[in-house]
Amino acid sequence: MLEPLDAIAAEAARLAGDPAALAEQLGPVADLGTLHLPAVSPFGRVTSVGALRGFLEQYQVQVLVPVDLPAIHRAFGHASRNELRELIALDRELCAQPALREFAAASGVVGRSQLRRLLPLRGLRLVRRYFEAVERGEARGWHTLVYGLMLSLYSLPLRQGLVGYGRQTLYGFIQAAAGPLALTEVESRKLLEECLPVLREGMERALGPRVGLTLPDQPG
Repeated sequence: MLEPLDAIAAEAARLAGDPAALAEQLGPVADLGTLHLPAVSPFGRVTSVGALRGFLEQYQVQVLVPVDLPAIHRAFGHASRNELRELIALDRELCAQPALREFAAASGVVGRSQLRRLLPLRGLRLVRRYFEAVERGEARGWHTLVYGLMLSLYSLPLRQGLVGYGRQTLYGFIQAAAGPLALTEVESRKLLEECLPVLREGMERALGPRVGLTLPDQPG
């Protein structure tokens, strides 16, 4: 059963002193989902259940599995090793990814918002320096990188964090379209269940020894 908020994200939010759940601050439930659905998405118009299913499939294949999950993994590693320069370089790599072009503005807004909320906390030097780089225009502040950074800062399990991110993201898109498409709760959860096999496979790939450590090549 899908909980309203991912347990890992909620725990990170509690430790950060954030009264709102981290999933709502970082994930597309509040921002990315409403940006693209149910009107024109990066993969076409979403005006039917079939079109929504196609959107979810394309999002997993083109964004979630090959880009988002590996980016979270890499950000987690850079934060664990306190590697600011590498984190900023990864941020710039994401800016060059064509698959993220339509999501860039909303992702940056969510990421910067969460970084700003963390600034008053002591001992988070990496967060402060990353935020300063974003403010100077040297980085965008992708919400996926902030999510990976948070998982590392609070020693939360990466595997569960990746699954939780994927579930919340996909369900956020489904929720954004549920009203206009008159989807019932049962139908919404069924759509999510259809996505989980690809999500689990993508998570395993992101945790593999090679896949997930580099972003996909851009078309020549």
